[in-house]
Amino acid sequence: MSKNFKIFLGFSYLLILAVFLYFIFSNIQINRLEDFSYYKELQLNLNAYISDNLLANLIYFFFFSIVWVALLGFGSPILIFSGILFGKWIGTAISAISISIGAVILYSIGNFFFKDLVKKILEKKFKKYIQLFQKNEFNYFFIYRFVGGLGAPFFLQNLFPILFDMKKTNYFFSSFFGLIPSSFILNTIGAGLSDYIYQAENFNFLNLIKTQEIYFPIVLFIVLIFLSLIIKKKFFKNVN
Repeated sequence: MSKNFKIFLGFSYLLILAVFLYFIFSNIQINRLEDFSYYKELQLNLNAYISDNLLANLIYFFFFSIVWVALLGFGSPILIFSGILFGKWIGTAISAISISIGAVILYSIGNFFFKDLVKKILEKKFKKYIQLFQKNEFNYFFIYRFVGGLGAPFFLQNLFPILFDMKKTNYFFSSFFGLIPSSFILNTIGAGLSDYIYQAENFNFLNLIKTQEIYFPIVLFIVLIFLSLIIKKKFFKNVN
């Protein structure tokens, strides 16, 4: 049964990805990709489409993000795209919640169907951290999320708590609060990119970087990296 379910998950993920890519590329004029005015047209059309029915589009995005993460999708594209679509504040809220729910679903699926397989793959890599997380799973998993999962790919971060059988409520809330800083930064970059395309007449990379909506979250991102390095050293560096 677990093998069939694994095949189903893989097929579902590829199907959703194919539909998503088809939807994107079927609405893109390839011959105009070097024309900045084309991106302005896309931005205006996208803004109009979202504002016509904001609630419905929030619901669509919410469920798409949950399914995307549950089927091993990466979090960063969702965070930037939500900023483009809904702005930094609404985008941060909707993406952080949906990604956390999707991660819980992936964790539950992995824990129920593929627990032995996950342990076989991850236990050696994360063995030195298991006892640490068992001491206080909420606090340490919050820190783990905050520092970017110790460099592990996002879907592996979501499956790692299987090794110490984390409670789902702790998993969700520690994920949600731990992901908020990076979610806000990437959503702000997405929103800033959207504003730049809307306001600028021509694309200039230097001008893009100089806009407050872009350089401010980049500065925050750099600060977050240094803060993460300090936290890693304090909580994880000396783990044996």
